Amino acid sequence: MSAPLLTLYRRMQRWPAGQWLFTRAVCFKAPYFASIAPRITVLEPGRCEGHIAHRRRVTNHIGTVHAIALCNLAELTAGLMVDASLPRGMRWIPKGMEVQYLAKATGTQHAVATPAQPIIAADSGYTLPVDVHIRDTAGTPVFSARIQMWLSPQDRSRNARTTGHLTDR
Repeated sequence: MSAPLLTLYRRMQRWPAGQWLFTRAVCFKAPYFASIAPRITVLEPGRCEGHIAHRRRVTNHIGTVHAIALCNLAELTAGLMVDASLPRGMRWIPKGMEVQYLAKATGTQHAVATPAQPIIAADSGYTLPVDVHIRDTAGTPVFSARIQMWLSPQDRSRNARTTGHLTDR
């Protein structure tokens, strides 16, 4: 059985403007991400891709894409990838992020998030490293991140609405 988020993504991909609608739905659930106007282009177990356009709202004082906008794109794609890949009965939350700024970010920025190890169900919590690489339109690496996600079994005594999935928040 697919994660609820992945099911929603697949259903919306059949519609005109499905990527745009899906991304808007995600940003409605997690409004802060709307500040970078992202677009999710690929979502499958073990992989999420998305991009942000180079527009004034995401630039810094020197006219390049702001470092924190890149961090936001990295956290968004990493979180969606984990949510789409999460085994039944597990939940997740970001725990930390280590980033490297590799070059000035100009133009559209394309992010790819993948797990650094297999995502598995477990009886106790564990840290899952997620790698995110961001490139510009020329293919130049401009940013990389390793995001530590905390995965743990769901608390069965809590309300069923709080499963840890992005679609349940």
